[in-house]
Formats: sequence, structure tokens, C-alpha cells
Amino acid sequence: MRLLVLSLNTFPYPPSHGAAEVRTFNLLRQIGPLHDITLVAHKTQNATEENIQTLKKWVKEIKTFPVPHKKDPNQHRNPLKQALRLAQFVITGTPPSVTFRFSPEVYIWVIEQVNTGNYDAVICEHGVNEMYVHPKFRERVKTVADIHSSVYGWVLDHLDAGASENPLRDRLYLPLLARYEKRYCAKFTHLVVTTPDDRSHIHGLVPDARINIVSTGVDLETSPYRSYDPGGQSLIFIGAMDSSHNIDAACYLAREIFPLVKQQYPEAKLSLVGTRPVPAVKELDSIPGVSVTGRVPSITACLQQSTVSVVPLRAGIGIKTKTLESMAVGVPVVGSDRGLEGMNVDVKDMPLRALRANSPQEYVKAIGQLFEDATLRQQLSQNARQMIEAEFNWESLGQRYAQVLSS
Repeated sequence: MRLLVLSLNTFPYPPSHGAAEVRTFNLLRQIGPLHDITLVAHKTQNATEENIQTLKKWVKEIKTFPVPHKKDPNQHRNPLKQALRLAQFVITGTPPSVTFRFSPEVYIWVIEQVNTGNYDAVICEHGVNEMYVHPKFRERVKTVADIHSSVYGWVLDHLDAGASENPLRDRLYLPLLARYEKRYCAKFTHLVVTTPDDRSHIHGLVPDARINIVSTGVDLETSPYRSYDPGGQSLIFIGAMDSSHNIDAACYLAREIFPLVKQQYPEAKLSLVGTRPVPAVKELDSIPGVSVTGRVPSITACLQQSTVSVVPLRAGIGIKTKTLESMAVGVPVVGSDRGLEGMNVDVKDMPLRALRANSPQEYVKAIGQLFEDATLRQQLSQNARQMIEAEFNWESLGQRYAQVLSS
């Protein structure tokens, strides 16, 4: 098939700058040998000539466009400007966080390409790229949206978890986001999501949509299984420390959970590992036993040296790369319902792969079990790695994605 793949919001190489890049790159790498792919992307900082040439190992052609020089609406806190953005959303039906990325040049080019009849399918990698897909495209070609996560479900989940940075704004936006997602999903012949929860959110808005689940995976070569259990009492939480769900989780872990752990295990240490820590996260470094690292040379190395990986997310729907990476490396995981979403880790008649916790007391109990029981740590380590190898490897996920494209 001849595929036109739109990935304007992220240039998918190198796959080391975020979950969106990792997912897009690895799916392209798997389906590349099967199809003729034209990738469309903005010429971001990562879109160097060297990276473009490397990506062409899997993609036949890469078309880049200048990044639109517009101000990010989320950077402004002025109440009047916020009111104007809300009015704009009501009128246009599209969130300001999407419209500020829009490039008329790209839109016209995509329409011209589809009109040539040279493509069998148009694929949006990430829902934000939907703005370049005209509703009438589906009458001529297959149109696929790999949504990554439902924006409506994401905001609703943050509100329900009390993790919203601006609850009043988000409650005003919520019905508008539902309307927006319902409208844009209807443009596509096929929708792809990463978990059953995400599919449920989309189905609630678009009951007749064809929705397929293709999870996110782990590159097993770059996440090697560790050769030994370091023991000790070291905890780790990984993630980009400027994302709302990670900020909430880091603060919750460091301020509400870790002090209770510290009471029982005075030697315990907690590392908050991830890029771009915001001031609220940096402040956690002053808590005894807590270390905020910022960017590190190798997250895998940090995981391999940790006793337990904690994933205390209270918000943020979709599969969690941080959980998959921890399991792949072999670090025992204690996670919340959100942190373990999309994974069968503690199901009856199946091997135990992680411990579940949703309150500070449950976290302390689970962490204590793992600190004190090396056999349990090894059991979770091996079982989780086997699950990753069987269910969350990119080769099998790429095959599932290819099936969606050919259906």
C-alpha cells in the first residue's frame, strides 16, 4: 500500500524524546518494509539531514515543512486571553492547543496529494494531526487516526483524579472537547487506541466507530534485562517532569507516600528521574532521601540500579511507557490502576507481574513487601519481563497495526 503518514507534531527520530516519538518511530519501523510510506513532518530541531537520512531506512520519502511561528496558547495566564481562547474554541469547535499548530501550507499540500489518487491511505500519528484530514477524504482513501490518547478522556480523568492544573478551565472545556473529539473521529474510517479504557472513552462519543487496540511496546535491545538484583531500599519514578500527570504523581509520591516509607525504612531513597522538572518537582529535592535528577545519560541504567519502580499515577489514560520500560529491565513495579492500565498484572490464574496500590498505605505495604522479600522481587521481575517479551514487543504490535491498515 502507498501510505501518507502525518506526524507534524513530532519528528519521530531519534526515538528518545518522548512517548509519541517512540511509538511513531517503532510502528513506522515495523510497517516500513511492507508499504511505500511518505512521512510528513515539521522541520523541528530533530529533523536534521542526518536524522532524515537515517529514518529513510524505513520510510521511502520524507516531506518537511517549516514550523508555524505561533505562540503556544498555554503559555499565557492572562484571564482576558483565556476568555478569548474559550470563545475561539466555542466558535471554531477546535481547541486552541490544536489550531496554534495549524499550517495552511501543509493542509493545501495534503489535499493536493490525496487528489492525485497516489495514496491508498492517510494516517494521522497522534490525534492533533487530524486538522489536515478533510472529511471527504474517507470517500476516496482509507483514513486512520492513531490517537495515542483521548484528549477528552485525558481531561476528564485529570478532573476526576483532582490532578487538573486549572479545574475551572477544564470543566468549561470538557463538553467542547467531547464535541471536538466526536467530530474529528467521525472523519476517519479506522481509529487506533492503546488501551481498553481509551477505547471506552472514544466509543462513548462515537458508538459506530471502528476502533482497534494496538498497544505501545518496548525496544528490548535498548531495555536489556538486568543481570542481578541490586537489593537495597531504593525507589525510582521515571517520566517527563513537566507533564501534568507526572508532576502530580511525583509530588504525591514524595510528599505523601515516601515519608511513610521512610518511617519504616530509614535508609530508603527515592529518585525522581526525568527531563524538564518544573519548580514544583525541583522543590521535592529538599525532602530528606529524595533526589530530583533531571535528564540523565541513561534511564535504563538508573532503573537497573533500583530496588523498586513506583508508578503512582492518579491521572493520565493510556498505556504507560514508564511501566513497560521498568518491567522490561526487570525492576519490580508497584503501580496504581492508572500506572498499570492496559496490562494484566494481577489477574486470577495468571502469573503475578506487579503489585497494585491506590492509597499511601497500600503503597507502603507493597513497597515493604518488596524491600524484605528477594524471592518476590525475582518472581515479579521474571514474570513481568516474560509478559513484555510476549505481548509488548514492537514486532508483534507492528503486525497488529499492519492488520488494521489492510482491513
